[in-house]
Amino acid sequence: MTHLLILFFVTFSAAFMATVPPGLLNMNAAKTSVEKGKNNGIIFSLGVSTMIMTQAYLAVLISKFLFNNPEIIDLLMKIALGIFAFLAVYFFVMAKKIKPNKIRIVKMSKKNSFFKGMLLAALNLLTIPYYSGLNVMWNASGWIKFQAWDIATFILAAGSGTFTVLYLYTFYFNKLELKTKNFSKNSNYVISVLMVILLIITIIRLFYRDHG
Repeated sequence: MTHLLILFFVTFSAAFMATVPPGLLNMNAAKTSVEKGKNNGIIFSLGVSTMIMTQAYLAVLISKFLFNNPEIIDLLMKIALGIFAFLAVYFFVMAKKIKPNKIRIVKMSKKNSFFKGMLLAALNLLTIPYYSGLNVMWNASGWIKFQAWDIATFILAAGSGTFTVLYLYTFYFNKLELKTKNFSKNSNYVISVLMVILLIITIIRLFYRDHG
């Protein structure tokens, strides 16, 4: 039971930090709330979170398949290494280039908010490799096993972490908007550092696998 709590906390935190920087999803959640009402903003956020949970599940299946085939575990670790390195550089560069430009907003009707949320979330191609990489790390750390409760906890935490950020954007956008630039820059730096830490852990794991 304890490992499930740890798994939920670390996955929730990873999902939360990945969603914090102002971008297409959270800014559209805020815009929907302003123009169509907070309830509609929540519906949009639920659509996004539903897709994130679906992508997290796919990430688990990919990780499970690869772990059940030991000959390609090293390949998976090297892929994760590349992903974390790319994300570390990406978020660092994004932090350096933060400008007070407006984020693109997608118009939507209230009826379609849920599905628009799912569609926009599906367009984020980094989500599945991101959660696959996390799944590899959590598995190596003993925080997750390929069992029903562990998988359900991982998926729920990914969706909850994402929804929490979107909820905050939906209800507190007017306050956050005043601090968007510094908020975004600092968040990107934090995520970049997190990716570096995961990168180091992956390198260590690869080293011990090669010399174990």
